[in-house]
Amino acid sequence: MRSGASRHPESAPAALLVLAVLGLAVALYVAWGSYTGSPLRCVAFDGCNEVARSPYARVFGVPFSYLGVLYYGHMAALAALLLAMPRSRGLRVAAAAYAAAGVAYSGYAAYVQLAWIHAACSYCLISALITVTLLFIAVGSLRADGAVRLHPSPGISVR
Repeated sequence: MRSGASRHPESAPAALLVLAVLGLAVALYVAWGSYTGSPLRCVAFDGCNEVARSPYARVFGVPFSYLGVLYYGHMAALAALLLAMPRSRGLRVAAAAYAAAGVAYSGYAAYVQLAWIHAACSYCLISALITVTLLFIAVGSLRADGAVRLHPSPGISVR
């Protein structure tokens, strides 16, 4: 089954941009809570504030939510560049690699929440879902024109 981005690669940059802006809104809300000390309104889980105020929510004193703002801001910029240059293989590879890094961090954050903090943050889950979707769209965009092969060419033998 092929993703929508695989069938319509020209729509991938717009989808990436929409998702990046949505992720940016989520990250900005959590960053605002970190900056002002205001409690977050948890959507599905009650652990948002516990996670945001835990010692694991900062690196060198900087809240991870600030890094989320940078991540989604950069992803939005990549998507905007892709809208202008949709056939740029370098930009598409960069978007896929950047999204993969975001998925790796989201996996780590989920582990920390469950194993060490013993609380779950709905905004972190929303961000993780957005990031996984960004990765699927970015990889689908690469696969659509053969820039990435997930199987060997007929002329190559794999032993």
